[in-house]
Amino acid sequence: MPFFSILKNMVMSFRVSDLQMLLGYVGRSKSGLKHELVTRALQLVQFDCSPEVFKKIKELYETRYSKKATDVVVPAATVPPPHRSPDSLAVHPSYDHGAPGPRTSLSPTNMDYPALYGKHVNGLSRLPPKIMTKPEVRLVKLPFYDVVDELLKPTELVAQNSEKLQDSPCVFVLSPRQVDLIKNSRDLHPGTKSVQVVLRICYTDTSCPQEDQYPPNIAVKVNHNYCSVPGYYPSNKPGVEPKRPCRPINLTNLMYLSSASNRVTVTWGNYGKSYSVGLYLVRQRTSSELLQRLKTIGVKHPELCKTLVREKLRLDPDSEIATTGVRVSLICPLVKMRLTVPCRAETCAHLQCFDAVFYLQMNEKKPTWTCPVCDKPAQYDQLIIDGLLSKILSECKDADEIEFLVDGSWRPIKAEKERSSSPVCPILDLGSPEMTAKVPPPSNAVSTENGKPGPDVVDLTLDSSSSSSSSSEEDEEEEEEDRPPHKRRCFEKGLLSAC
Repeated sequence: MPFFSILKNMVMSFRVSDLQMLLGYVGRSKSGLKHELVTRALQLVQFDCSPEVFKKIKELYETRYSKKATDVVVPAATVPPPHRSPDSLAVHPSYDHGAPGPRTSLSPTNMDYPALYGKHVNGLSRLPPKIMTKPEVRLVKLPFYDVVDELLKPTELVAQNSEKLQDSPCVFVLSPRQVDLIKNSRDLHPGTKSVQVVLRICYTDTSCPQEDQYPPNIAVKVNHNYCSVPGYYPSNKPGVEPKRPCRPINLTNLMYLSSASNRVTVTWGNYGKSYSVGLYLVRQRTSSELLQRLKTIGVKHPELCKTLVREKLRLDPDSEIATTGVRVSLICPLVKMRLTVPCRAETCAHLQCFDAVFYLQMNEKKPTWTCPVCDKPAQYDQLIIDGLLSKILSECKDADEIEFLVDGSWRPIKAEKERSSSPVCPILDLGSPEMTAKVPPPSNAVSTENGKPGPDVVDLTLDSSSSSSSSSEEDEEEEEEDRPPHKRRCFEKGLLSAC
């Protein structure tokens, strides 16, 4: 049932007058160049092909070729006979190569919605040459999603009226092969299959491959239920709006995994920007699978890495400073742990690596694909495993940093022990009995040796503002003199260094 392929080829064979009649019939704008009219008509066929629109397209098509029948001989299998009932359009056997199910007739009276199969066919033969259309919107390749089939090419969301909220429906049918792929795929998580039908949305921009972007007020309804759309990440910075992670939307759990048609309705805010949507059958990959793929095809030979080191350290003739070596840490800047799989992007100018295991796990949770060393883009297809650093990690176990030399060789840099800035001296308790004999006598004590008074001892624990004129302070001094030497106040608090 290559229904949309047939209608598409019919519309693309129309003249300007036919296109204007079709667009005027449904109340659309009839102004513009021919390629603009064709684009507008194809969007009508894709998103709003009611039985009345289908009948009008077939009527215009048959009217055009019935007029040429007297001048040009057209094979009978190419154009439906004029006498055939306008309520049915038989599908010629040659138009249905590989289409599932029996070949039947489609008519406005027996169909609910037009159906689009995953396998596209060429449609009617012997049609006029395909006219030039504007370039198609392309979406960037996602490392965690391998595309199995393209169910709907990126198609622009067209506003039907002046309302801010717009609904754009799309109806399609999965082929038996696609249903089997989904049912027989393994579970990534409970209730999540590895083979999925996903919806991707991006800006309508043909200049380069587009990243996923959600329009404002987005909501996705599959058949009769709304699909979960990723929410906003909270922002910790004041004045910064929270961001929504734009990623493919998994529709699989809400779809009919049978021959029944599935209706997907995208609700979006019409605020000036143009968006396009696409439907894909994909196989989702895990970070461990991407790591294994990287180990298989992304390892750079140690000798090539050594050549790169020599080029980095090669003396620049215009430079007055010669570089004799460059230090590289064996600690991952992401998790501050020793590297296990040293990795970096080919586009990076530094020799420092990060751990591929943690890098892939982080991008699986929140895809940014940004190098943690230089903050520049480091896409999966650009990643390499440094074979030289992998060899060094297996040989150097007792160092966390190495230095590459000019000739490409390396030497480990072992961490130096931190030295204390203060000397290490024994701590003596001057209030202990063992140190009593070493305590100098007080200033008013008289030495028994030669009858000469001993040296004066200044009590540093007393306040410098103390004055002997106060009678209370004199009494305290007299009490201090009566105390035994090892219990005097100047030694009660002190633990003095013996050095």
